[in-house]
Amino acid sequence: MNNICVFCGSGKGNESIYYEKATTVGKIIAKAGKTLVYGGGNVGLMGAVADAVMTNGGTAIGVIPDFLMKKEVGHLGLSELIVVKSMHERKQKMAELADAFLALPGGMGTLEELAEILTWVQLEIIKKPVGLFNLNGYYSHLLAQLDVMVHHGFLRPQNRKMLISIANADDIIPQLSAYRFGKYSIWDDLDRT
Repeated sequence: MNNICVFCGSGKGNESIYYEKATTVGKIIAKAGKTLVYGGGNVGLMGAVADAVMTNGGTAIGVIPDFLMKKEVGHLGLSELIVVKSMHERKQKMAELADAFLALPGGMGTLEELAEILTWVQLEIIKKPVGLFNLNGYYSHLLAQLDVMVHHGFLRPQNRKMLISIANADDIIPQLSAYRFGKYSIWDDLDRT
């Protein structure tokens, strides 16, 4: 695992812990010799992670759609900034570059990116670990909702286990690195009735 794609907010959140821990995550990625792949922004938690990677001698690759570059939110201090035509191309390129994924706190965009990548893993379009940094209990309700989906039969327990819940920043690299996919395939027991 070399390249870690981070999904996170373009805002800083209402509590300083979010920005501080995003900076910590960037530092951890750099110190571990991993490459950051992310949405290419210079604002909010996105900017915090990228700045920390670069400040600590790491490599950061941003992928940003041209309409966001025109709004002057593209980070010009990265190792590489890839400008694409659409949000769809952005997600596809990040997925191609990444060996693993990590969601930090964020809003609708972060949630959408996380849901899409989990769907791709579930459908076996890609086979890469996906982690969720449940900082300050931010994602506890989402994790509970996934359990509700399992309870009601809309999410297989095996697919629920694909999302790695991580509580401490220091555990991010070890937990993503240690994750192994089981032999289960959604195609083995798909309800076709």
